Amino acid sequence: MAAISERPQMLPEQFEEFARHLGRTVEGIRLELLKGKLGIKPAPDGDHGMIIEWLTQVCVQSRPELWMYDHGLQVQSCRDGRAHPDGTLAPHGTVAGQGEWANADDVLMVAEVTSYDSDADRRARVEKSRVYAESGIPVYLLIDRDSAEARVFSRPDGVRYETVHTLPFGKAVQLPDPVGISLDTEPLKNWVR
Repeated sequence: MAAISERPQMLPEQFEEFARHLGRTVEGIRLELLKGKLGIKPAPDGDHGMIIEWLTQVCVQSRPELWMYDHGLQVQSCRDGRAHPDGTLAPHGTVAGQGEWANADDVLMVAEVTSYDSDADRRARVEKSRVYAESGIPVYLLIDRDSAEARVFSRPDGVRYETVHTLPFGKAVQLPDPVGISLDTEPLKNWVR
């Protein structure tokens, strides 16, 4: 029996056109194209914003040559995907001149903070770890507010991350090289329900 291949809902070019038009009419959402499927991220809440602010501050203080960008990325091995991580850690100037969807080649880490939307959470926990690994992004940090845990995915092999460390909020989390930053996750306890 021949394998059934999944047809994408739309091509990257169609997605970008759709996102440009919709972005002008609907605020508070971010569109993504993962594995050929359209995804919508809800607007982040205040606690989500505080977590990204905290993470940005820790990363920039530890590594001043880096910045935590809020920018869309071309992802997946053939760059057909479009993801909008909550944070993208890369050297200063990485996204300059790249338009709305930057190349992921110089990205050291992406970060996602779970929302209280079940579909967005499923994508953050399952689909995005695969997509980011396929893109060769060295570290993926998932801050899971439902379980009050930080998950650090590292050592991408082109299909998946070979190493995953999960620690409860309050423990020190080591972000491996090339990031090389230690996070005291105690403050994260302030931003969960």
